[in-house]
Amino acid sequence: MNADVLIIGGGIQGCATAYHLAKAGARVTVLEKDWVSRHASGVNAGGVRLLGRHLSEVALSKASMALWAGLDDELDADTGYRSRSLVNIAADEADMDTLRARQQQMHALGHHHEKIIDQQELRQRLPHVAPHCVGGVVSEADGYAIPYQSTLAFRRAAERHGVTFIEGCSARILRRVGMRWLVETDQGRFEAEHLVNCAGAWADKISVMIGDNVPLSYSAPMLMITTRMPHFATPVVGAVSRPLSFKQFENGTVLIGGGAKGFADRDNNRTRLDYAKLAAGAKNAVDFFPIMKSASVNRMWSGLEAYMPDNLPVIGPSINADNAWHAFGFSAHGFQMGPIVGQVMAELIGRGRSAFCLDAFRIDRFERKVL
Repeated sequence: MNADVLIIGGGIQGCATAYHLAKAGARVTVLEKDWVSRHASGVNAGGVRLLGRHLSEVALSKASMALWAGLDDELDADTGYRSRSLVNIAADEADMDTLRARQQQMHALGHHHEKIIDQQELRQRLPHVAPHCVGGVVSEADGYAIPYQSTLAFRRAAERHGVTFIEGCSARILRRVGMRWLVETDQGRFEAEHLVNCAGAWADKISVMIGDNVPLSYSAPMLMITTRMPHFATPVVGAVSRPLSFKQFENGTVLIGGGAKGFADRDNNRTRLDYAKLAAGAKNAVDFFPIMKSASVNRMWSGLEAYMPDNLPVIGPSINADNAWHAFGFSAHGFQMGPIVGQVMAELIGRGRSAFCLDAFRIDRFERKVL
């Protein structure tokens, strides 16, 4: 099967890239070894977050936030997107000092979307917060979406523009022949002028076949969701210095995260929960919101996620091969950036450049420089 672009990986980055390429007129095929949205893109917490971004990500994240606001109309689908604000809670004055230092740095760079709030405003926004909490920081535009719905929305919109998705199709061998990439799979051979690596927790294996080495690791971030509770929290909630992340949905259920990691078995496509760490995460939620003592956990799960040593993704061209591109390693915070990453990848492939500075995301940034 021939295409202009072959994308390996059917998560939100791969689906968004396919959509933007096809919208610009490219013939695109997406190869997914399991099924679309099977791993990190379908089972993450769904945070649509600008707050607390690494400085290198802020410009991309801001642009992606603007896209999220109109994404349901753009894709003619319900992504579950809600703008609810995000509050990171300061448990003590040391946390407030951290926020003040961060604000000074952000303001110096012209970023003013993070607003420090005092204890009184914190209680106005979150009346059930624990008495010991002294303040926090808020990003008004932040919120959440439903990961599986969002990724499927990009897929279906891409299909309407002619993209072919082939699931249960693992890339076995990649090779460059003339000006074309040939990909041998367990469902036959595919070829295209351009190859895009959006393979998530397996992206290092694809990178090596392309010719790029990368120090990727992988893990299994865990989440749990409660049965329905009386409404007590409209904003999405995090904490400055403790592993806390949760949101209450419109139906009353509460999703609890915070970055605790289970056991990842990449070779066998499986994860296993670490119940001790889940219990610690539940205790953090109760410490910040005593009302959570009455919560009953309904379900727990984890997904396979790719991590880079600096927690920044790889976005951009291959260093060692022509017409090969990478978008992976989002280190458990890539969902929000999916819409803009798809647009950026389409620009790189179609025009050879992007309006954004991508130097911090180069795949070779960890290689030792010879002086």
